[in-house]
Amino acid sequence: MRKYLYFFLGLILLTTACKTTVPLQPKRELRGVWIASVANIDWPLQRGMSQAGQKAAFRKLIAKHHQQGINAVFVQIRPTADAFYPSALEPWSSWLTGSQGKSPEYDPLQFMLEVAHDYGMEFHAWLNPYRIMQNIERDAPLDSTHLYYVHPDWFLTYGKGMYFNPGLPEVRDFLETVMMDVVRRYPIDGIHFDDYFYPYKIAGEAFPDDSAYAIYGARFAERDDWRRNNVDVLIEQLSKAIQDEKPHVKFGISPFGVWRNKDKDPEGSETRAGQTNYDDLYADILLWLKRGWIDYVTPQLYWHIGFDLADYTTLLQWWSEHAYGKHVYIGQAPYRIGQEGQDSAWHMPSQMPEQLRMNRKNHYIQGSVFFSSKSLTSNPLGIADSLRHDFYRYPALPPEMPWKIKNAPLSADKIQVAAHQNAVEIKWENPGNFDENARYVLVYRFEGRQEADYDNPANIIAKVRYPIDFYVDKNVRKRKRYRYAVTFVDQYQQESAPKVAEPIKL
Repeated sequence: MRKYLYFFLGLILLTTACKTTVPLQPKRELRGVWIASVANIDWPLQRGMSQAGQKAAFRKLIAKHHQQGINAVFVQIRPTADAFYPSALEPWSSWLTGSQGKSPEYDPLQFMLEVAHDYGMEFHAWLNPYRIMQNIERDAPLDSTHLYYVHPDWFLTYGKGMYFNPGLPEVRDFLETVMMDVVRRYPIDGIHFDDYFYPYKIAGEAFPDDSAYAIYGARFAERDDWRRNNVDVLIEQLSKAIQDEKPHVKFGISPFGVWRNKDKDPEGSETRAGQTNYDDLYADILLWLKRGWIDYVTPQLYWHIGFDLADYTTLLQWWSEHAYGKHVYIGQAPYRIGQEGQDSAWHMPSQMPEQLRMNRKNHYIQGSVFFSSKSLTSNPLGIADSLRHDFYRYPALPPEMPWKIKNAPLSADKIQVAAHQNAVEIKWENPGNFDENARYVLVYRFEGRQEADYDNPANIIAKVRYPIDFYVDKNVRKRKRYRYAVTFVDQYQQESAPKVAEPIKL
């Protein structure tokens, strides 16, 4: 008898140990995806789609990403000095209608914001600062209203591309006006730049900024230092303007994955990248982090684990050690998975999951952003299934930014529950003075005598857009006892204390 008693005690201890060692999925994690509009990469998939077609396609895209567990979208709304919103500063984008300046007869940005926010996602407005045309021989011609025809001296041609001249103060002022027009007019959650600052270098061709350097570069010993300063000034200028106007709006950069190689700088990474942010794109990301000009960095680590020139593991650790208190979200490359011509590592289903596991083990990494939308929706080697059923099985809130935090939101005034056949309706009263910062209501459910654990995202059953004041839980069973609670989430991603309802038994 004693032998069986020891056996069952051991089994209980083993089961308890297993339960305590299984890590919970994080309740706070940025789970993003880039939705690229340039060249119709992700949305809209072709120029000239009807308004109804564009809207239906975007709704379908966001619904799909919501199923995958995505909680933030980075949507390209100004790909080539053109606009996905009505603007007095720049023409409508040709990627919408096929002709630059031609209206789609609605406001795509406002529409996209509404859809994303309805699904509980952050919306980061992705803008490219300097690029005008990718290929002057192939792209749609500039509209007659384009700024190019007013200030042709502000623009440069390099290779087949056309760009704003980063060395001109009036260009920086104009770009600030463009960005702040979006910040002021729309309820966006962030302003986002990718890796395109000065263009990637073309072998044997110098960037044609001699005249601007002659006027503004005299105090710099090297032209490279002047070019970096031009970008620094723009970033600082935008950062201050955003903070002054709407301090909850995040400002982030997604740079090329290598800041500098160690052979050029002892602070650089153990990599052998052919071009780098600092030396070739003139983007001193570390300076911006140190000075607090940006809120997050999303390095594009588009290489596999063990890649000899730029190892994912090495760069993950390097960026985690150079965050300077800001957030690091890793730019992931599902577009490489299972694709012809890619290294054999990208044909292994374990490659991306292992990268995500490594991210989570590093406490200085707060999430991921995937490039790009169509690579997730096509589900190469089952990566989207892995997100939906494993990594992102439970919901997560984007992480708070301590340097932005204000007063925590108030709790609900009242909460009531009522049984209706095979469902429970949860109804609450919104705090009266919560309108300005309100965003969402989280609904928690606990079964039977289950501990009320608000740190476990498995207990979140709904994220409801404020000011909706009820939720119907249809995933319940008869003769079961439930307890419900609600919390409020504000625009800083802060969560209120829970308001708990009386238990209910069906």
